[in-house]
Amino acid sequence: MNIPEQQEALQLIGPDELELNRTKEIVMPGPDQVLGKVECTNICFSDLKLLKQFSEHPRKSDIVAGVTKEALAENPSYVPNEQPTVPGHETVVNIVAAGENVTSVEVGKRYLVQADFRWLKTEQSNGAFGYNIEGGLQEYVLLDERVFVSPEGESMLISAPDDLSASSISLVEPWACVEDSYVVSDRQKPLGELLLVVSAGSDASQVRIDLKTLNVEKVTEVTATDIAGIAKKSVNDIVFVGTDVELVTIAFSCLANGGLINIVQCGGTFGGLVDVPVGRVHYGGIRITGTVSDSALAGYAAIPDSGEIREGDTVNIIGAGGPMGFMHVVRNVCQGVPGVTVCAGELDKERLDALSKVAEPLAEKNGVSYKPYDPIASPISAGVDYSTIMVPIPALVADAVTAAADHGIINIFAGIMAQIEHPIDIDMYVSKKLYFIGTSGSMLEDMLIVLRKVIARTLDTDLSIAAIAGLDGAVEGIRATENRAIPGKITVYPQCKGLGLVLLDDLAETHADVAACLRDGFWTKEAEDMLLGKY
Repeated sequence: MNIPEQQEALQLIGPDELELNRTKEIVMPGPDQVLGKVECTNICFSDLKLLKQFSEHPRKSDIVAGVTKEALAENPSYVPNEQPTVPGHETVVNIVAAGENVTSVEVGKRYLVQADFRWLKTEQSNGAFGYNIEGGLQEYVLLDERVFVSPEGESMLISAPDDLSASSISLVEPWACVEDSYVVSDRQKPLGELLLVVSAGSDASQVRIDLKTLNVEKVTEVTATDIAGIAKKSVNDIVFVGTDVELVTIAFSCLANGGLINIVQCGGTFGGLVDVPVGRVHYGGIRITGTVSDSALAGYAAIPDSGEIREGDTVNIIGAGGPMGFMHVVRNVCQGVPGVTVCAGELDKERLDALSKVAEPLAEKNGVSYKPYDPIASPISAGVDYSTIMVPIPALVADAVTAAADHGIINIFAGIMAQIEHPIDIDMYVSKKLYFIGTSGSMLEDMLIVLRKVIARTLDTDLSIAAIAGLDGAVEGIRATENRAIPGKITVYPQCKGLGLVLLDDLAETHADVAACLRDGFWTKEAEDMLLGKY
């Protein structure tokens, strides 16, 4: 294959500064590296967080563990901190060159990139493709096997078949993030060491018995007078006894990422709203449970077995008309869970109509109920068993608590910034036995689950696509995503030079032969083949 010396690439060079570089050097792979020709990349709402934060984004900082400094120094695609990067993490590549030491991939084969390299630790997060490692909004991407293969030997380049559209495979990544948010299974007991925080006047005697029953190895008991000595974000497990508002907010601040707090109210009430770190549910993976009784065991028992929707659930997708909301709705109407009602809330009528065009026939086919609604004109204020929040507005979390039925799950899918707290009625949260979940990104297994569905033709991820573009239309596509101007995903084909942003609804005006290959207005492999043949 003739590989050029230069390529076009969309680079983020500073906060909110995008530049289409038409002369970016193509670096041939070293002994441990591969060069992938990018087949396509999708624009993701998460790209906007990197766009705005740039070097302040936790995944744009230095990798401090998980790979040798020598491997990073030899990798020109490693661009932490202020260095320009190439965004785009929902990517399919075809390997066109490889170094002599590479064993995990083959030249000439197609691969889906799992962008989340979780073993590569930064100070606050992890390394990721499309962040501190250059991503897919370019024609070619250089990747290092010492970076994309985990210490356990798992490659983050997933072999993918050639008989599917590249777009359908690239869309496995966002669909996998959706899947991860439901299949998540949280622990239902302490890890082994625990901080017991006791409000003044509260009786913790039953809790101490419970902790012995749970075989907690070490319990450090503190009160309001000495909790100040506990470092912030340092404790994996907290049992909070009592209903002191000020003290529980301090306890929240002590909770480490991935930590679990069990609020044991002992029959009391907080009597008002409590500032809860709702942003850390999504980005920090913290979990909150509780009980109105004096039994810590009852609090742990309130934690559901998984984040999955359950038989007979009324599921409310809040902000359902966006690209990710679309995926949640389609996923849940097709999940095969009996008796489910999926409510899709969206203010934008055009977006809601576009969603319903897909969701209504799928719901009818799968024997579930689908109810689109305007959250202002017809809000759902009660009886919700499962809420999924697609808009990063903290007040929506508080509203979901009010609307929840007993044992409700509230999936904070939208990335509310990690530092954000919001007043929540914890008395209601605990008495209803509610549970917040939230996940960020996906695991390799999630991507494999979704990829198997795509290969088996039980899931058509191309239904998500609302527009296509080449790199010439990528900036406009990112701005359209920022402004919520397009009700679906935008797929970028870097090899289609000169192609601007084109809505599928407008495709016939400029690419009639490609539009003729759509199916009921939706993207297909035939349309993709026709498009690529033209360029």
